[in-house]
Amino acid sequence: MSAIDLTWNTALLYPAPDSRQLELDLVSFEALATDFRNRYFERTAELDVTAILVAVREYERLQVKMSKAFCYAHLLFADDSGNTPYLALSQRCSELGNRLSQQLLFFDLELMNLSDERFEAFCALPDAKNYVHFLSGIRKFRHYTLKENEERLLTRKELTGMRAFTKLFDELSASFSYRMELDGTEQDFTGEELLSLLHHSSADVRFRAFTTFLEKHGENGIVYNAVFNNMALDHGQEMELRGYRSPIQPTNIGNEIPDEAVEHLMAVTEANFGLAQEYFRLKAKMLGMEKINNTDLYAPVVESERTYAFDEARDMVVASYADYDPDFGRIVAAFFDERRVDVLPRTGKSGGAFAMGISPEAPPFLLLNFTGTLRDLATIAHEAGHGLHFVLSQKQTMLNYHAPLPLAETASVFGEMLLTRALLENECDPTVRKSLLCAKIEDIIATTFRQTVLTRFELRLHTERTTGLLSNDRIAEIWLEENGKLFGDAVDMIPAYRWGWSYISHFIHSRFYCYSYTFAELLVLALFQKYREDGNSFKPGYRRLLESGGALSPADTARLAGIDITEGDFWQKGYDFLGGLIAELKASL
Repeated sequence: MSAIDLTWNTALLYPAPDSRQLELDLVSFEALATDFRNRYFERTAELDVTAILVAVREYERLQVKMSKAFCYAHLLFADDSGNTPYLALSQRCSELGNRLSQQLLFFDLELMNLSDERFEAFCALPDAKNYVHFLSGIRKFRHYTLKENEERLLTRKELTGMRAFTKLFDELSASFSYRMELDGTEQDFTGEELLSLLHHSSADVRFRAFTTFLEKHGENGIVYNAVFNNMALDHGQEMELRGYRSPIQPTNIGNEIPDEAVEHLMAVTEANFGLAQEYFRLKAKMLGMEKINNTDLYAPVVESERTYAFDEARDMVVASYADYDPDFGRIVAAFFDERRVDVLPRTGKSGGAFAMGISPEAPPFLLLNFTGTLRDLATIAHEAGHGLHFVLSQKQTMLNYHAPLPLAETASVFGEMLLTRALLENECDPTVRKSLLCAKIEDIIATTFRQTVLTRFELRLHTERTTGLLSNDRIAEIWLEENGKLFGDAVDMIPAYRWGWSYISHFIHSRFYCYSYTFAELLVLALFQKYREDGNSFKPGYRRLLESGGALSPADTARLAGIDITEGDFWQKGYDFLGGLIAELKASL
């Protein structure tokens, strides 16, 4: 593929950031929002239920129209946060979005406060069926919602509060360039390129790469400290104003999972930390080491781990989806054929990877930072799964388009499983198969155990911040203590890992998102087991699960594919599957 084919074509949304089409859309939004407010403010409760349905659909059309422009601005910013026009457009959209939120938030509040009788009458309308779950979801926040003027003030202050700190975090992190010696030559690296060296065959290279990456963050510790402290303080003050019992409670309500169920999920995970420690000791044995560092967690277990050209990696991912369902393969291939993927790392580009689903009417996009490792191959499969999910859920309307957080990772993790299965089935070399098996075990550990560690750290950070400013030393203590519970005496943490908390964007962008990975991984292990047992009869239910978007609760969505997440031992089944993989690896040594 040519260099231009490896960047995304955002002209599919707008011709350019200075295009007349974009400008016309942006300048129209405030008038549309004002008109909507003038017609419905303090009148929603007086409307008959058919008129309420008309208003909900009109509100939904506004969300579709605005999402296209705002997501376009975000894609440009993620592409190059150092580009002045992109940065200006991103800031303009952020400020405009804040003003629009202030204008429109009244509607959620008035829907939220409809009497139970009016709500039940609305739900009884045949044409309202598509909106019942959405309205039920926002009505769960009734007890934690303030008056309209107070909500507007909170929304307004976000622009110079948490949104400003979030943007600072993104711009600073994307601006870093790193210098390190490799193969006898001093070289410049992006953060993603350094992190990819955790898969290098040399323990010294792995150690120096991660140390260089983390120490750069440590050099900017004053800024990261301010971002994390203010993020936690802001969240804590809002939780107090609203009357929540804990910092994670609003996330759990939005996810439709009781606090007790989330705690049970994490407790079951922590009870299985011994499985991870057993694997870490096996990894040390395979590497010929007495004990591994946390820089060795993803070290290759063969002399030289295979690397992949992007064209090859893309074709393997598309084929793994197509083997499962030819239509899935066509959907995934379209991301690459239509240039809706940005592939390579560079300074100024957002780190990590993401998929952006915009609306039921606009095409989704993927961001990668591909460096050729097996982990990068899995990341393509992961993000392609997100993209597939966004495409299939376009059967829904905007208010039900996005899957709830606990299910947002379902298609992505299932896609990784499809790729792993394809790799194992097509590989005869026992050494390579062992490497693939290790990669899958490490992926499950990272997606379940590590995400629970991150959630515990995040909870402690928010809880302790209520009593005063946290120094970087104290944040590091919490971080190392929580990671130490997972590593036990099987893994040593390198000194620079005290800064390991500072680069994890989920803490800033999506508070308490991380346990959704644990939820999804264990759900997918159950789904994949069912697929292996049921074969083709499994596929229609799984497709219905993905097509449902956010139209149902997580439990009801999982039932579409024949899975009951309320079974008492459901979560343990996933760890039993992991134990089986570790036993299989042991037998191969």
